[in-house]
Amino acid sequence: MSDHGAVRISFALLLLALACAWLLNISLGSVEIPFTSTWHILLNGSVTDDPFNYIIWEYRVPKSITAILVGSGLALSGLLMQTLFRNPLAGPFVLGITSGASLGAALLIMGTSFIASLGSLVYVGNVSLAIAASVGSFLVLLIVLIVAQHVRDTMALLIIGLMFGSITSALVGVLAYFSNAESLQRFVFWTYGSVGDLSLSQSLLLGGLVIAGVILSIFSIKQLNAFLLGENYAQSLGVSLKKTRYIIIIATGLMTGAITAFAGPIAFVGLAVPHLTRQIFNTMDHKILLPAVLIYGALLMLVCDTIAQLPNSANVLPINAITSLIGAPVVIWLLVRKRNMLF
Repeated sequence: MSDHGAVRISFALLLLALACAWLLNISLGSVEIPFTSTWHILLNGSVTDDPFNYIIWEYRVPKSITAILVGSGLALSGLLMQTLFRNPLAGPFVLGITSGASLGAALLIMGTSFIASLGSLVYVGNVSLAIAASVGSFLVLLIVLIVAQHVRDTMALLIIGLMFGSITSALVGVLAYFSNAESLQRFVFWTYGSVGDLSLSQSLLLGGLVIAGVILSIFSIKQLNAFLLGENYAQSLGVSLKKTRYIIIIATGLMTGAITAFAGPIAFVGLAVPHLTRQIFNTMDHKILLPAVLIYGALLMLVCDTIAQLPNSANVLPINAITSLIGAPVVIWLLVRKRNMLF
């Protein structure tokens, strides 16, 4: 069988696994719903059992869509950062955008706790949290873009991004020190991450931002492949380093900032999924890697969310803990089995 045929089969199997994981995610939850009822609701839009219809369309479908968007966006962001910096440890967090979103959320949750006059005026809800986190991530992204104009060395930009992350983390630590127990607990719960707090309209808004980042990435596939051979070689091929760097940073900022704003700072996915994809497909070509990481990221998040939900239980585990507990052993096993890391 040719390599192209094997790739097509791999993608077909991936899409089948993604469809099965999506159906499983919708079928399982704190309330036990027969699979036949779930299937009829999805096909017909409603069944005679109204409570089941409400649970699936108002909670489980938006939650599953959010999980797909979060997994895909973070996985692609990680691929972009690892390619841009040619660093296997790079992820969506390296530019400080996630930390900026966390600072925005921390200012809203914990800042209002010790500024009494402000706390009485501001309502801390899901929408206001998303707005605050979005503003924080956008401001950090804007600063990174300004700095990128004056920095030629990509590795220097990586270090500057990490420094921004350290600064924002320090500010969050100061806020945490002065906040009360209730506000601190709320912020800690936000950092656990969640894909179940969004309405369908919010999921669609998140989807628009993630799709915008995906489109920018698709138009940069040729440049991304050139970056793997080094900046000098890419420049000799006619690639504009500054323009490509801006596009990659904007695409990553859109996806990572929006995901962190709506779902919290979810770890591991952006770092690990690109490595999983390279190991399984045994390629560095972004024409294959880009769609593959989108599917793998969505698949991983759906599986992790299904496990975190603890089917037939009212308890929900932190999604951050599940992504690391499930994904890390898989990456370790693959690396040990392959005995080398593609990069």
